[in-house]
Amino acid sequence: MALSVIQACRSLALSTWLLSFCFVHLLCLDFTVAEKEEWYTAFVNITYVDPDTAEVRTEKTECGRYGEHSLKREARGVLAMPATTQDRQACDPNSRFTPRAHGAWIALISRGNCTFKDKIRHAVGHNASAVVIFNVGSSNPNETITMPHPGTSDVVAIMIPEPKGRELVLLLERNITVHMHITIGTRNLQKYVSRTSVVFVSISFIILMIISLAWLVFYYIQRFRYANARDRNQRRLGDAAKKAISQLQVRTIRKGDQETESDFDNCAVCIEGYKPNDVVRILPCRHLFHKGCVDPWLVDHRTCPMCKMNILKALGLTSSAECLNELPMDYELAVGGVALNAMVMSDDVMGGDVAGGA
Repeated sequence: MALSVIQACRSLALSTWLLSFCFVHLLCLDFTVAEKEEWYTAFVNITYVDPDTAEVRTEKTECGRYGEHSLKREARGVLAMPATTQDRQACDPNSRFTPRAHGAWIALISRGNCTFKDKIRHAVGHNASAVVIFNVGSSNPNETITMPHPGTSDVVAIMIPEPKGRELVLLLERNITVHMHITIGTRNLQKYVSRTSVVFVSISFIILMIISLAWLVFYYIQRFRYANARDRNQRRLGDAAKKAISQLQVRTIRKGDQETESDFDNCAVCIEGYKPNDVVRILPCRHLFHKGCVDPWLVDHRTCPMCKMNILKALGLTSSAECLNELPMDYELAVGGVALNAMVMSDDVMGGDVAGGA
């Protein structure tokens, strides 16, 4: 019954641990999926007249990226940038833009020195229909980001890579009129692991590791206690057995004794007959054996090799707790604590009985 209860508790503990691990794993997945970014690419179509060949050139590339708070729609107009080279970032509210044609125009601004929100707001304040910000100083020349610009969600705002921005700046500096048409490109959904998820997973993993380590420490402590109690019990029982052996009757076989007859039982330990001058040990159950054969047996087993009578109980050297020693020691049960506690109790009782007999 005790073994069944312990096994049930262990199964419950293992099931709880596995369920906790699965629950943490599912929560981590949920956190990871919840942290995602949706962004759109932008097709940038520019048209201008090459002053050297007088040919109309058109280029269309999917190099833009809509801002986080930008309107997701198309925009078109003549490209314009701040009039002064010192104010290419448009961080000054009084920045002047000089479009080369009437009607809708798009502001071309360099990244840096102020927030995206300020740049867009200053350009819109001068009636820009859209804002194009080109990246500057990135390790990857073709990198663009999803610009955050809260509060300016009523305008189209995109970012383009630095090489494309520099190319457009050179065209405008040569007084070339550049027409730009921005259209929506590909929708992207990027999932990523946030810091919250990383911290949550780390803490959960550490907690599970601490629980596992505590269980292992408890397991090996119980195992050590079991082995120590078993060795102590065996030593004390061995001492009690030697004391009991010293109290058993010893006799020397003489010529003509019935033990020397051919129909008498042999020694059950060595399976040899008795001869004159052999020294035999007579047990309380009246079975006799060669002294040199049965003494080591009694030290290890403390029972008659034939009828299994316990010599310690027969001589009154131990209480009924000695019966626990006759049962097989279940290691798994001992680790659970039941057999171990019983063994320690038996050990203490045995020590008191042996001391009292002495």
